[in-house]
Amino acid sequence: MLKYKLLLLGTAFTAAAVISDVSMAQDAVTAETVQAETAAILNTLLFLIGGFLVMWMAAGFAMLEAGLVRSKNVSMQCLKNISLYSVAGLAFWFLGYNFLYNDVASTGGYFGIPGPYSIPGPGEETMEAGYSVGSDWFFQMVFAATTASIVSGTLAERIKFWPFIIFTAVLTGAIYPIQASWEWGGGWLDGMGFSDFAGSTLVHSVGGWCALTGAIILGARKGKYTEDGRVVPMPGSSIPLATLGTFILWLGWFGFNGGSQLAMGTIGDAGDVSRIFINTNTAAAAGVVTVIILMQILYKKIDVTMALNGALAGLVAITAEPLTPSVPMAVLIGAVGGAIVVFTVPMLDKFKIDDVVGAIPVHLLAGIWGTLVVPLTNGDASFGVQFIGVIAFGAFSVILSAIVWFILKATMGIRVTEEEEALGLDRSEVGVEAYPEFSR
Repeated sequence: MLKYKLLLLGTAFTAAAVISDVSMAQDAVTAETVQAETAAILNTLLFLIGGFLVMWMAAGFAMLEAGLVRSKNVSMQCLKNISLYSVAGLAFWFLGYNFLYNDVASTGGYFGIPGPYSIPGPGEETMEAGYSVGSDWFFQMVFAATTASIVSGTLAERIKFWPFIIFTAVLTGAIYPIQASWEWGGGWLDGMGFSDFAGSTLVHSVGGWCALTGAIILGARKGKYTEDGRVVPMPGSSIPLATLGTFILWLGWFGFNGGSQLAMGTIGDAGDVSRIFINTNTAAAAGVVTVIILMQILYKKIDVTMALNGALAGLVAITAEPLTPSVPMAVLIGAVGGAIVVFTVPMLDKFKIDDVVGAIPVHLLAGIWGTLVVPLTNGDASFGVQFIGVIAFGAFSVILSAIVWFILKATMGIRVTEEEEALGLDRSEVGVEAYPEFSR
């Protein structure tokens, strides 16, 4: 009888142990599931917050350009900026996203398979990717729009509206995403070890190359350069607007660089995002301080528009690698970006390349600088591969954009008439004047 009681007691203990083990295993699975879902939610939140901050940069570009063009062209710049953002959203949905990410390996790493992007239906999101795929689409789309915004400012005051919008559609639907797939889509440059964390080259230099190409083909504003080589100043309409635009862009850049960490589900990722914020802010500050010191030394007066572009140049320069630099290195990278603005703006004028807002020094040249110095702080990158990447992106952007610009020039024309330019594009192209009491 005792034997049976002991046997029953042992069986009970065994059953209890098994139940306990099963319960613990279930608890472990539940904990892992909750942890994975929490990480996915936080990653998605980073994409969404970063995305709407970068979207807000569209307002920054609009205000910066509205302030730096003459009062008779302000409405045109506002129209161009809201239009380019809208066209970019449609073009990137219809072709761009899949050009960037869809099965890039099948083409040898040169571009993805194009087609409209399919967003998951209501309640269909699985979080298998570790984030909402829709949030990733939104985050990538606003980057494409930023590329087009760079072109808008350079070509201001003399380009027709519709050719610019058509170019924007081609740029955001094809040119930008194809070249971006070489790195961010796992393409051929990514395989070589090229590194561009948030887009000093993929976004900013590509926009700068397209702007430079367009400026050369379009020509300078009437009266900007005289026959004897003098540069005629054409002051903008509103320094306060330009300053507001710069601060909006500075704010948006925390989403641009911080969101490019692409993860915030661990304390390590959260710490890295914080580090990116610090380096981003420091580089911009160094760009401003460098410009105001150099302007005082060289010209005895400080041009506020140069100071504004110094901030933007510092931001562009640090964008290629905002995570790995120490704070002193971020200061150096941003400071050189600011110096580039001071020394290259006069150089463009010597070549009679009319860049209304200074986008070419800021986005193209500072972007190249930031990309080339990545190996100073990131041991996984090499100077040779970074140089190859800069050349490849530049050649592709110049050739493709030149083809598009020349086609537009031959078919519909890209430049307004001298009479329309003198009258102002607000009256000749838009029909709504920003400052009717001053511009008549």
